[in-house]
Amino acid sequence: MSQASSSNYQNHGDDPQSIRARAHARASWTVRKFRLGAEPSDDLSASTTAEQRLAMMWELTLEAWALAGLPIPAYPRASAPVRLVDLGIDERGLARRGANS
Repeated sequence: MSQASSSNYQNHGDDPQSIRARAHARASWTVRKFRLGAEPSDDLSASTTAEQRLAMMWELTLEAWALAGLPIPAYPRASAPVRLVDLGIDERGLARRGANS
């Protein structure tokens, strides 16, 4: 694990005060139980706003870069590496014959 992310995964020790504090923090966690295969969808669009979902992704992005031990890229968006893929769709949204074949 990288040094940058170690602050998120601290060894809190086994002192009684620390144990009680962590137990108290866990008491507010929401827990739901589902039968295997009956879990709800991972689609959060009905229960969160687009802004909340972007905030979640930003947290994951920061953690991923920290775990990789790399700095977050500082290049402008226009310079971001991209790859164009021809989806074979015409201007009407219909598949073109022969695309990607």
